[in-house]
Amino acid sequence: MSGALAGRRCVITGAASGLGAATAALFVQEGAEVLAVDRDMPAPGPGITPLCADVTDISAAQAAVADFGPVDALVTYAAVSVGGQLHETTRETWDRVLSVNLMGCVTWIEAVLPGMRGRGGSIVTVSSQLALAGGRGNASYVASKGAILALTRNIALDYAEEGIRANCLVPGAIETPMLRRSFARAPDPAARERMSKERHAMRRFGAAEEVARAALFLASDAASFTTGAVLPVEGGWLAQ
Repeated sequence: MSGALAGRRCVITGAASGLGAATAALFVQEGAEVLAVDRDMPAPGPGITPLCADVTDISAAQAAVADFGPVDALVTYAAVSVGGQLHETTRETWDRVLSVNLMGCVTWIEAVLPGMRGRGGSIVTVSSQLALAGGRGNASYVASKGAILALTRNIALDYAEEGIRANCLVPGAIETPMLRRSFARAPDPAARERMSKERHAMRRFGAAEEVARAALFLASDAASFTTGAVLPVEGGWLAQ
């Protein structure tokens, strides 16, 4: 078997569609065995073990990892975006968004960490360009993504001497179902889409496969001296 992840066991959350599905497919192409996790059943296939589960369920996560075996790389894509300025955001929305986006990430890191300690591994979290640049009308989502970025750097420092690397992907607007749902919330979806596209220096949205390739780099030995890093994949959004 050849490939950048040959013989590796990898876990990907949010793997039923979008970035997670694209990353699962690429990791399998690169030789990995993938545990694909989502509340919607991920598509099974060669190299993919699907798990339909709530990403905040620590018991399910621990049981799945025990069955799957020691994990070499974890990528945490699972997220929800509800929208709304702070004064419009209910406590129920805060609870839901922080639970899925932040605590779903924490849950799976907790589940894979015991098997990585002493043998090494790669943790790839997923933030957003909005966590660095700010964004309007989505207070809970932006806050959750900022927390993920800070958490990643903390993990990188705490576990570096045990061979564990932790890095954070920062995608821009990527052509996924979540992006389309965010536009649909706007009073004028077409205008919101045009504004978002123009905000990127490259004047286009990213493809899920472009983010998957960045995740592959961070998960693989090609990034063996990279930890605590923030890797933007955002078409120049942050340069403007």
